[in-house]
Amino acid sequence: MADLSRSVCVYCGSRDGARPAYAEDARLLGEVIAAEGWRLVYGAGDVGLMGAVARSAHQAGADTFGVIPAHLLVREAGKRDLRQFIVTENMHERKKVMYMNSDAIVVLPGGAGSLDEFFEVLTWRQLGLHSKPIFLLNTEGYWDPLIALVDHVIAEGFADASLKPYMTPVADVEALAGALRIALS
Repeated sequence: MADLSRSVCVYCGSRDGARPAYAEDARLLGEVIAAEGWRLVYGAGDVGLMGAVARSAHQAGADTFGVIPAHLLVREAGKRDLRQFIVTENMHERKKVMYMNSDAIVVLPGGAGSLDEFFEVLTWRQLGLHSKPIFLLNTEGYWDPLIALVDHVIAEGFADASLKPYMTPVADVEALAGALRIALS
């Protein structure tokens, strides 16, 4: 098993999405996190992809650290059987606590909240506030439009080309596991 002090922050949807592959990849990622001995840091919800990754990681024996703002406790069905469960005042504090307690960031398919989380850590990386790796799990090409948008932003002169390597798209959980092993070693 890997070093238990390594933590993977997972940003993902509070819904399952339109394709079964999204939930399946979330479940597989939870198993990988447990198998590697890493701690899962996530949004503490028990719904959608959040719930799938957390239940899978928890059932496989992973250490779990959930962070949820008070106003989402009911909406996201705050999962309280976690090793650590923190209730924050607001979304900004949630993102900060999740980021501060992780060594790598993984973004699964998700909506506006996942995009907000992704762009905040990407911006912090661009500004030199951290050097943590950021991975996009590109299940069935989900993040292709986002990758194209970043390319467009660069092509139109609103960001330097150095922005692109701060995010690493990976096609599947197996490739993500390999990339995380290297990043967390």
